Amino acid sequence: MPMKSLRYGFRFALLVAAVAFVSQVFAETFAPRATGYSGQLGQGIGLFLPDDLPLDRLPPSLALVSRPAPTGPLAAGWRVAPAFSFGEKQVRATVAVPEGTSLYGTGEVAAPLLRNGVNVTLWNTDNFGYKSHEGRRLYQSHPWVLAVRPDGTAFGVLADTTWRTELVLDGKIEFTSDGPSFPLIIVDRESPQAVMHALGELTGTMALPPKWALGYQQSRWSYNPDARVREVADEFRRRRLPCDVIWMDIDYMDGFRVFTFNPKEFPDPKGLNAYLHERGFKSVWMIDPGVKADPGYAVYDTGTAADVWVRDAFGATFHGPVWPGDCVFPDFTRPETRAWWSALYKDFMAQGIDGVWNDMNEPAVFNSEPRKTMPVHNWHRGGGDLPAGPHARYHNVYGLLMVRATREGILAANPDKRPFVLTRASYLGGQRYAATWTGDNYSTWDHLRLAIPMTLNLGLSGQPFNGPDLGGFGKAPTADLWAHWVAMGTLFPFARGHAQKSEPQKEPWAFGPEVENVARVALERRYRLLPYLYTLFHASSLDGQPIMRPAFFADPRDPALRTEDRVFLLGDDLLVVPKWAEKPNLPRGLWRTVSLVGENSTTDKYQPDLKLRGGAIVPLGRVIQSTAEESLAPLTLLVSLDAQGRASGQLYEDAGEGFAYREGDFLLTTYEAVQKDGAVTVSVARSEGHRARPARPVVVQLVTDAGTVTAEGTDGQPVTVRLPSP
Repeated sequence: MPMKSLRYGFRFALLVAAVAFVSQVFAETFAPRATGYSGQLGQGIGLFLPDDLPLDRLPPSLALVSRPAPTGPLAAGWRVAPAFSFGEKQVRATVAVPEGTSLYGTGEVAAPLLRNGVNVTLWNTDNFGYKSHEGRRLYQSHPWVLAVRPDGTAFGVLADTTWRTELVLDGKIEFTSDGPSFPLIIVDRESPQAVMHALGELTGTMALPPKWALGYQQSRWSYNPDARVREVADEFRRRRLPCDVIWMDIDYMDGFRVFTFNPKEFPDPKGLNAYLHERGFKSVWMIDPGVKADPGYAVYDTGTAADVWVRDAFGATFHGPVWPGDCVFPDFTRPETRAWWSALYKDFMAQGIDGVWNDMNEPAVFNSEPRKTMPVHNWHRGGGDLPAGPHARYHNVYGLLMVRATREGILAANPDKRPFVLTRASYLGGQRYAATWTGDNYSTWDHLRLAIPMTLNLGLSGQPFNGPDLGGFGKAPTADLWAHWVAMGTLFPFARGHAQKSEPQKEPWAFGPEVENVARVALERRYRLLPYLYTLFHASSLDGQPIMRPAFFADPRDPALRTEDRVFLLGDDLLVVPKWAEKPNLPRGLWRTVSLVGENSTTDKYQPDLKLRGGAIVPLGRVIQSTAEESLAPLTLLVSLDAQGRASGQLYEDAGEGFAYREGDFLLTTYEAVQKDGAVTVSVARSEGHRARPARPVVVQLVTDAGTVTAEGTDGQPVTVRLPSP
């Protein structure tokens, strides 16, 4: 037998053994094993290893930003520790949960906010409409749980394993992995916010996105040909509906070949992008991982020459069907493959493209039931810090590795611009490279309601820049349902309308004049809030806090808020209460209802109520049609005093693009309001950064229980609002 055949036969035998190890078919009996090592990684952060995993043999981590480096033993009185146990084919880590503790996180799962009693399979899966596995196995995997005790203190549990893992939350936190032994990291701090800060320290925080990515975005599978793209953009401007981005789904490609353009329908992509830019739009274009196996197609030919493809168990290039037909798939575990992939973006971005959408990157493979992906015994060759291994090891991080290479390629092509990447598949820590959305949802009331807890728990899993397909991707909504979608969805961190190609149009004007006006008010609300949202995004890029927060963040000790997933917070200062939420549990304290664009909260049946926290100052801009316009002329400061007659808030400003802010080209202003002798004075308490304060008018709107009082002045100078006589 030829030596090559012997080598492949030996590898296949090894892989069959590996599959036997990682594939759980029957229930196992687990034998307890001792914790071999425990140590402190930082304030309130502990590392735990089973006795067969020495500290000097830790596997490389794709979730953590750096290799764990303990500074010493655990602090005296440490109270949360795991128990490890081993089956024949699996490894388990169990953490006891005190009675009355509420569990959150777990990433992208179609389930209520409170995750107690919810079991999750961490195995990235193309799951249209969340129909299979009861929505407990979707496009992303986040082996992380946030636990909030009855007294408001909190701890978090991170299982650092990329293998298929069952997460059980039935009175305990239990990770059962199909792979080898793994580290467990436990964070124990004084509040859920402090635990989230630690998660950001461990897994990294979101990079500050370009400001345009916070605007409203319009998509469809697909807008084609290019004349239809222009028509949609022109309709937004003609109807005065604010919008920043138009998206291009797969039909722009030549036969679904990635990095190509259909010569008939998109003959001049650079010209199309210039048309959009002239009208204040950006564009985002889709790129999938499946590369059509087509000799003569440059991406296939150069990839084959560079030997970048994932291999099967016999060492041959793996082939699987996706949109283009027969496809091959880049092996992103190899540094050489990532460099090749990144380089493909140079010519692509040169067409004037602003952002990239990586889809189908679980990776999805057609005709591959029941897993809907490539076989687990496919082989990744690794390189650098990543060892070679089966797809079973790298499946959950395939999307993360892809968007890492995508981001690097976009940055190399446009080094003076902040990359924007959206991904469907990801893993814990993926927020370092891309924003995300919650996949192929439906235009149903159930999925509208699910959008809030899904977005909240992704935020509680370290991914603040996320949201659903606004309006629902599949199925056709009624006009009334779509109006509720747009009124609520424009307040999510990521706000993009999308629709499946087989469904009716879902643009804001598609449902008639009444719903179009609902959309206009909702979009204008978002654009007035952009200064506040951008300030939150900047803060999140530093401290890892979610943008959209559960109501219990206002008072972690209030048990009534632990299950509340119909209302949500934007930052700490704005409470969003959808009109369809019946008798929601609201945080205690002062929360005053505010109006942004003249909507009447008591009579408008679609726009959620917005409530401003007592003690807060929220910066607002004027209504604009896109972030290409200046919005802070004037700057409006929305003020609500606390019981002591004081309030404060911040406004972050920079160029909205590029990286000069890292060198101090920003302005972070803290405003404060003080009531004295029947008047309230609003002034600048402090400023940070080297960016000059613009000469601009400022409008102070003081929200009181009796109404709103307004005064005008100049930013940087004290502005006094006279309170009306009682």
